[in-house]
Amino acid sequence: MAKTANTKNAKTKSTAKKSAVKETLIKELRGLVPKLDEEGLAFLIKQAHIHLYNMQVDALNQTIINDTERQKTEKTKTAKKIDVSSGGFSDIKISETGSGYHMCCNNQWISFTTGEITKMVKIVLGEGTDLEVRERLYNWLSKERADLLSAAFIANKFDDKIKPLISLLKKNFKLKK
Repeated sequence: MAKTANTKNAKTKSTAKKSAVKETLIKELRGLVPKLDEEGLAFLIKQAHIHLYNMQVDALNQTIINDTERQKTEKTKTAKKIDVSSGGFSDIKISETGSGYHMCCNNQWISFTTGEITKMVKIVLGEGTDLEVRERLYNWLSKERADLLSAAFIANKFDDKIKPLISLLKKNFKLKK
């Protein structure tokens, strides 16, 4: 109870202090107004409008930030558990512009250019044993897209978590001859 009363007291004092500062500034501005010419008054009015606009933008930005944080909290609560052993590859979609692709790995969307996807597809559909294909794909990813290896927790070419990536690429793409 005492803590609540102290909090209310502090807020009241803070509000009173802000009001006192505001009143002092208003008095000072009123004293300066008669000394200003037309150009100076026009400038102050323009600045006041700009400041009011900026205050509205700040309030809107704060609302957006709060909404984004709320959505992140909701997503965290409802997010699916990541199955690290499966490689976490669940979906691949073409981008809205059609200039690339987005791959879902462990509930995280990773963007790829069409060229990158084409290169990976050529590797996985290429000749060779399963281990040779995994090795070529792993080597290419380690040079070009190490971020995907990190996101999927793929340690090396022997890691079974690379197999779902290969399956996803084979399932969704074919090479034209």
